[in-house]
Amino acid sequence: MKRDGKYFFTDKDVQLILGTLLRVGVISSMAVVFLGGVIYLISSHANLVDYQAFDAGKSGMSSILAIYQGVLHMDGAAIIQFGTLLLIFTPVARVVFSIFSFLIERDYLYVVIGLLVLVVILISLSNKLVG
Repeated sequence: MKRDGKYFFTDKDVQLILGTLLRVGVISSMAVVFLGGVIYLISSHANLVDYQAFDAGKSGMSSILAIYQGVLHMDGAAIIQFGTLLLIFTPVARVVFSIFSFLIERDYLYVVIGLLVLVVILISLSNKLVG
């Protein structure tokens, strides 16, 4: 909205942007996972899988760098994991946007709370994703 020659965000604008951010994040994640699934099925449809013994280290996709390199080589499993990362980082992007919207509103208590939430999320993800 515009008031006195200046633009400002109303609560409705922020909610609309946050809703759109979440919607776009989930839809893009779903599309990437679907594309990765199709590529994975095309490239490795003849491989037999042993479901009796699960070894998480076999995939070789235990870090963001490994996933990125797999996506560059059009590896279906890496593309699926990249879509999963998109899904994980969608709420993180929501928290970051919320922090900026609270900064614009000069609501510093919620900025601090948002930063604390972001730090907790990033610490918990750093142990799992950087590996």
